[in-house]
Amino acid sequence: MNRIVVVGASAAGLTVAETLRREGYAGTLTLVGDEPHAPYDRPPLSKQVLSAEWEPDRVALRTPADLAGHGLDLRLGVAATALDLAAQEVWLSDGAKVPYDGLVIATGVRARRLPGEGAHVLRTLDDALMLRERLGPGRKLVVVGAGFLGAEAAAVARRLGADVTLLEPAPVPLAHAVGERVGQVLAQAHADHGVKLRTGVSVTEVTDEGVRLGSGEEIEADEVLVAIGSLPNTEWLADSGLSIGDGVVCDEYCEAAGNVYAAGDVARWYNPLFGTSMRVEHRTNAAEQGMAAARNLLDSEARKAFSPVPYFWSDQYDMKIQAHGYLRGHDEVAVVEGDLGERRFVAAYRAGDRLTGALAVGMPPKAIRGWRQAVAAGASWRKAVHDATTV
Repeated sequence: MNRIVVVGASAAGLTVAETLRREGYAGTLTLVGDEPHAPYDRPPLSKQVLSAEWEPDRVALRTPADLAGHGLDLRLGVAATALDLAAQEVWLSDGAKVPYDGLVIATGVRARRLPGEGAHVLRTLDDALMLRERLGPGRKLVVVGAGFLGAEAAAVARRLGADVTLLEPAPVPLAHAVGERVGQVLAQAHADHGVKLRTGVSVTEVTDEGVRLGSGEEIEADEVLVAIGSLPNTEWLADSGLSIGDGVVCDEYCEAAGNVYAAGDVARWYNPLFGTSMRVEHRTNAAEQGMAAARNLLDSEARKAFSPVPYFWSDQYDMKIQAHGYLRGHDEVAVVEGDLGERRFVAAYRAGDRLTGALAVGMPPKAIRGWRQAVAAGASWRKAVHDATTV
């Protein structure tokens, strides 16, 4: 294998490239990124960058010297437009056709939008810098979507003195992911900090004055942030012959086709640990999957299934939220340590007869570490909860 192309120059793509070099690959290595910026970290965008605690240079994942040391054919500000599997070529927006022997797709996701003009989204560094220029004391911000991204942005905006209204179509924010009781606790934190939280409302469009709800009511705002989820960047693969279904469909090795792998937010792969296909939009997964895809591409004889325990974290006000496992589709949530009212607790999640995840709020990392190990071991729900409650 003499020519490897990595499409996507964010956390997953950069990790792929670095892992390839670390594992001894010495051939041509092309890293393609549609943004003009060198690879940078995205989680701080809705926190430290938006709050102006960090300046843009601090989110860079590597220094220019580090990148140069990998001997990359680095092509930034250029998007992939098509993939020719038969010819083994990636077509780029500048007209170039880049040949490959091995390919890793790490094109990530983009923000969903609403009809209308003028709303912000929060996916790129430029997005975060544009929004932070518009926030400050007395400014009215409407955030559409009370998921983790919207909630983090709302918390930062309140800290900056903005008047924040948070709109959510579900009766309880994040209930589908973390359960109703935990969702209510997180929602109350926003109310306690002065956020006007309205649930069970739909937003139909962004207007010149703010947003319009499904009921016809209009809510005025100086700025609107739309945080209603994301879409995998797979349009350029439409005629490629790859299987596309809410991401690039891969097997347990992260392989989508012969010598074609995917990693990061765009990859939907079969996770043997949970016995299901999943697509995970978390920073830790991007790095771990990037390493797995790179190693499996290089050595097909020693491939290993990628079966991680997903991890994510969120910072909102004084709350540190950490979760391990696959919380969606759970059948039961049990608080196994601490107190919901104090916003210091650990909650465990059951699907079928298995422990599938755990979430901690306001607790030290060690409080949830054992739960992660139990998820990784495929522990039964009864044994995990029994062990925790009899310590």
